[in-house]
Amino acid sequence: LERFHARQLRVSPHVLGHSKAHVGRVVAELVRAAKAQGLQPGPLALSLRGDFVRIGSAYEQHKVRSPDCFDILVPLRLPPHLEPQPRRADEPGPCGAFLCGLRARDGWTRRCRPFIEGFCVELQGRSHLSSGLVLRWFQGHLQRCLGAVRYRLQERCRVSLSACPGQPPTLHILPCSDYVCCHISMAVRLIPAIPLGDALYLTALPPAGPPGSLGPEALWGLNASRHEQRLLGWLKEQAPAASCHLKCLQILKGLRDLRGHGLEEPFCSQWGRVLSSYLLKTALFSLLLQGPLEAWDERFLVERLEDLVLYLRDCLRRQVLMDFFLGNSGIPEAVALPRFLKEAAPVNLLSAFDGPTLDLVAFQLISTWIQAPHIIRMYSSPRYLRPAPGP
Repeated sequence: LERFHARQLRVSPHVLGHSKAHVGRVVAELVRAAKAQGLQPGPLALSLRGDFVRIGSAYEQHKVRSPDCFDILVPLRLPPHLEPQPRRADEPGPCGAFLCGLRARDGWTRRCRPFIEGFCVELQGRSHLSSGLVLRWFQGHLQRCLGAVRYRLQERCRVSLSACPGQPPTLHILPCSDYVCCHISMAVRLIPAIPLGDALYLTALPPAGPPGSLGPEALWGLNASRHEQRLLGWLKEQAPAASCHLKCLQILKGLRDLRGHGLEEPFCSQWGRVLSSYLLKTALFSLLLQGPLEAWDERFLVERLEDLVLYLRDCLRRQVLMDFFLGNSGIPEAVALPRFLKEAAPVNLLSAFDGPTLDLVAFQLISTWIQAPHIIRMYSSPRYLRPAPGP
């Protein structure tokens, strides 16, 4: 496991630092250009706020393999007459996620007809901000502004923008020779985000269901990445200097990816969706706060990793793993949470999957742990380590 982590999973801090700095400069240029070239329409239209928020494993110190993929939230500025409406668990919509609508206040739709027609859909007789229409506007706006960025950055790198329907656009950065020491081409997912305050954001849900179904399009998911980063920072301060909790997460993600090479569809896709990186991180948070942090010293790596696998196995068998931040009263007081998170209804991250699928994932998870040395040897050839082609 140690060799597997050192040779295949660990990312060089030097290379990662260069990549993050380069991504930050390019995204800052693009966001600045997109804000400057906006329509400047006043308070009743959509525009960029002018900043961006770095999220994801590359900024949380548990990135694996290569620093070539990054996630960036790009906050938007909305008219002031949209109010968040969290959905109850018994209302229609995707399972296993916090759902929230952005509903137009009474009387506002008549006064602001152009915005309603351009960015809203009807749900239960009321106008709601459409994630699909916002995403389409966001993609087009960035594409129009790319020319200015490409011209200014042509000596540093080549940049391009690609988008799949229903997905956030991806900024591709290819550094020019002798500029970035690692010479790694980078893909940056730019995610339009609606600020809720207190470092909380609403982001579009992944596409699900038949095309044209308005329910999911009128709903948004919650992103609390900044609070996850604060919790990880607090854990780093409290845990031993040689704590292995992030290494455990990296190794488990690596084993998940290797085991996926030997699975056939449709279970291979289900395996990756159930054991998503967010679910693995949630399980780690829950397990970390159950016992003394001194037990996560580096010399107990195998024991703690086995604990994490068994904890996940039990969650899958019970079909319950609650989101760590929503309605959780057990979070340390030192990690201050906004009232919105404290009062939110708890969400079971596994409720979107049926029992037989979760049982099969639990069985394969234990099998993967037992056969870990064999799986590492079998799927560690360059043929399996080559990244999958992008869309």
